[in-house]
Amino acid sequence: MERTHTMPDPAVPPTPPVPLAALLAREDLALRQIAGPSDPSLVVHWAHTSEMADPYPYLLGGELLLTAGVHIPDAAGSGTYFDDYVSRIVAAGGAALGFGLAPVHDTVPRALVAACEAYDLPLVEVPPGTTFSAVARAVWQLMAQARLAELRRVTEAQQSLAAAAARPDPVPSVLRQLAQRMGGWTALYGPEGAEIASAGREPQAPVRGSLAELTEVVRPSGPGTPTSATHATAGIHLAAYTLSTGFVLGVATPAREPGDHTIASVATVLLTLLTGEQHSGSGAARNAALVRLLMGSSPEEVTPLLGRGDTWFVVDACLNDQRDHANLLGARDPADMRLRRGARPAPTHPHPPDLLAATALGATLGSTLIDPVGENVRILLPTTQEPEPQPGWTLGVSAPVPAHQLPAAAAQASRALARARATRTPLVRHSTRPALDDLIPAEEAHAHARALLGPLAEHPALVDTLRTWLSLHGSWDRTAVALAVHRNTVRQRIARCAALLGAELDDPDVRMELWFALRQE
Repeated sequence: MERTHTMPDPAVPPTPPVPLAALLAREDLALRQIAGPSDPSLVVHWAHTSEMADPYPYLLGGELLLTAGVHIPDAAGSGTYFDDYVSRIVAAGGAALGFGLAPVHDTVPRALVAACEAYDLPLVEVPPGTTFSAVARAVWQLMAQARLAELRRVTEAQQSLAAAAARPDPVPSVLRQLAQRMGGWTALYGPEGAEIASAGREPQAPVRGSLAELTEVVRPSGPGTPTSATHATAGIHLAAYTLSTGFVLGVATPAREPGDHTIASVATVLLTLLTGEQHSGSGAARNAALVRLLMGSSPEEVTPLLGRGDTWFVVDACLNDQRDHANLLGARDPADMRLRRGARPAPTHPHPPDLLAATALGATLGSTLIDPVGENVRILLPTTQEPEPQPGWTLGVSAPVPAHQLPAAAAQASRALARARATRTPLVRHSTRPALDDLIPAEEAHAHARALLGPLAEHPALVDTLRTWLSLHGSWDRTAVALAVHRNTVRQRIARCAALLGAELDDPDVRMELWFALRQE
């Protein structure tokens, strides 16, 4: 594999590069390139002044070497002096040569121009009015600007990656954000080498294959295995980063930009946290439990291997849809306002959560015992871990039960999730006290709601207002604030509801029946 590196090139100074073209564009310096390639990608890392005949021992590489030609002997033009001088600069890794006019030379020696052309070294003429100090200061100013831009890019990328890691689908979100920030393609490979998820502009098959090969270089295989590696193929820069969990992050970008390694390292840390086991030895414990179940052991005998304590919660969860995400973000669109106040239609879930999103949810709640079931996720959670609402998810939680009652708890969690979705509540717990909803068959409840609220069917604003007003115990002012309307508008709408329904809304029995119907419509 060509040009594969497992560590930074020590010959490159640890400073932001400055395009030579940017330095030439400074009108206050009046610099002029008179020889050598004029590639826009040429960069310098700093400026250094030397009048040594052999500057090689004093160069680190990447410099704009400045000289006034004090070291040039009188007969230099007739020999090999300039060829030797320029070849030594190139051998030391010098980026360009700046030649100052006056007080020693009125013009740049022609032999020096020819040598720079022969060795492809950019030669810059420094006019008499420009000091070497001014050139060096301009390099440092451009370097500071580049460093500031790099830091700003890294900071913005860190913030966006952290926000992506907090989404309901954290792993795909981090990969998408990383691909966007680096302008390329990202992929996550599992411990066995299979590609699990990817994002961004997908490269051609040969590049994709080379990246997969590069991931094997950093895959843990014993002492001395590098944690990162880079490679270039077909004009595409490839990088691979190993995660302590055995996963590998691969990145393919058109070019290597300053800050890329730092940004990828942040993503690596986040992906490590998202893909890692939350409890030491939990994988082995799950395997042991599975083997014992297959060999005929009972759930009571197996569950002590899976977590702390003797009782469990069953948690059923589903991803909120895009409209619910808008509610979480506080959208002010009128349609979103209706959704945020609990209006129908009920949430839809166009696609089930993937395994990585389910794993991340389990990790957040504190359990690795997860099972994607259709469009939902089921999680077994020891009662030592108290389930809490999670952004982007709707949860239904069973009562705490011993292992032999887990099937009944699963039914409880399923009903609680259905109730949470119907009421747009982030988390609903099963209650041992019978609820009114449990006493009436769902079909009959829906039919009763449609019949009772039929006169309001053509007036969604009235339904919204009635629901909000009842939920706020008949408070005009609080309802007006919640609906972002005037309190007189609330009064007019409630009066209209009473007229259409033919009901006395001051009667608590009527209010109770209407509230039940609004929950079931």
